[in-house]
Amino acid sequence: MRLYPRMVGRWIKQRMPTTLFGRSLLIIILPVALMQIAVTYVFFDADWRIVTSRLSDSLAGDIAWAVKSYKDDPSPAAFAKIAQRAQDTMSLSIVLQKGKALPATRRDIPMLAEPFYAPIDRSLEAALSNRLDDPFWFDTTRYPAYVDIRVAVPGGVLRIIAPRDRAFVTNGHIFVLWMTVATVLLTAISIGFIRNQVRAIERLANAAEAFGRGGEVVAFKPHGAKEVRLAAEAFLAMRSRILRHIEQRTNLLASVSHDLRTPLTRLKLALALAPPSKRTDDMKGDVSEMEHMIDEYLAFARGEGGEAVETVRLRDLIEEVRQDAVRAGAEVKVDADPDLMADVRPIALKRALSNLVMNAAVHGEHVAIAAQPRPQGGVEILVDDDGPGIPADRYEEAFKAFGRLDESRNQNAKGVGLGLAIARDVARGHGGDITLDRSPLGGLRAVVRLPG
Repeated sequence: MRLYPRMVGRWIKQRMPTTLFGRSLLIIILPVALMQIAVTYVFFDADWRIVTSRLSDSLAGDIAWAVKSYKDDPSPAAFAKIAQRAQDTMSLSIVLQKGKALPATRRDIPMLAEPFYAPIDRSLEAALSNRLDDPFWFDTTRYPAYVDIRVAVPGGVLRIIAPRDRAFVTNGHIFVLWMTVATVLLTAISIGFIRNQVRAIERLANAAEAFGRGGEVVAFKPHGAKEVRLAAEAFLAMRSRILRHIEQRTNLLASVSHDLRTPLTRLKLALALAPPSKRTDDMKGDVSEMEHMIDEYLAFARGEGGEAVETVRLRDLIEEVRQDAVRAGAEVKVDADPDLMADVRPIALKRALSNLVMNAAVHGEHVAIAAQPRPQGGVEILVDDDGPGIPADRYEEAFKAFGRLDESRNQNAKGVGLGLAIARDVARGHGGDITLDRSPLGGLRAVVRLPG
């Protein structure tokens, strides 16, 4: 029994709007709509039915008077006087149909009109039944502005044509029209107001996303409600602090790069002038490894954040990566649509793909790169190899900076455990990500996902 309310709650939650605009609109429109429906129902159920009942009763009383007057004196002269008086004072047209009988069946009401005419018929039938002792028949649908009522009398049938507004309220549709117009007007005002508030939040979200991807936040300023403006001001302050931090880090790295490379250059020059020997060759190897490590440290810290975003053809960029890998001795196969485009920072993405390809080439004999569009938007680049792979439970550990897994893809002769970390940092800087999986070639698959 306890699961039923939980299931109902889950069902309602699944069908609730997911956007702030939709939920805000629902919060405002739903109560207004319920109120309008309730007011309309009360009006028709109480006021409209009561007034219609009273009008029907009044009309039935006038018809009962005409029938009784005719039965008291059925002479032509008396009937003429009754018909004239009914026409002048009651707006009733009365005709005596001699030798006629009441229709055997009631005229069918159209299905679409049945909800409207059924209460009218019930009200008029109840009023006539209370006022008349004679058999009667009536039709409220044959004529648009009149009601046809027939009463059986000695010698024939009295046919009374009465104005429709004498039997029931005819202006109820005006009330419904006004309620509908008011609802539409309130809805339009609510949509405009909510849309204006949501637009400010969307601008803030777009600015945060653009900044997160490393793009420029152009012409953004706080806008909207007080709370939204406060959030926008906090974002701008955070952005300024981050940019200051990046600038300070860049200056520091430039200084460190200069300070480290100067003695490193002197060492390389000294070793180049030294007599050839095994010790000299070992020292040259150490210096080369140190230079490579410094390059990796600086690339990881810099993150290629200052590069502008460009629309590039992925096939051309991947071909550049393949050529670099082939020159380094790797065997790389490319499968990418020549027309596949993406908005990326080319140098950063090329570095990320180079890290993945060279990492794959170190541990496998065959490497394959494929690029394809994603069904949900954006593109994905697949880097496969036939190496030993990594256990599935250690995929995330392989992305840790400076991490070196025993028997892992992050270990190489020169590396310091930053290849995959730099690649993921680049992908996330584009608003995407990199994940690892088992490759169809038997080794490791790196999946680079980039947004559209």
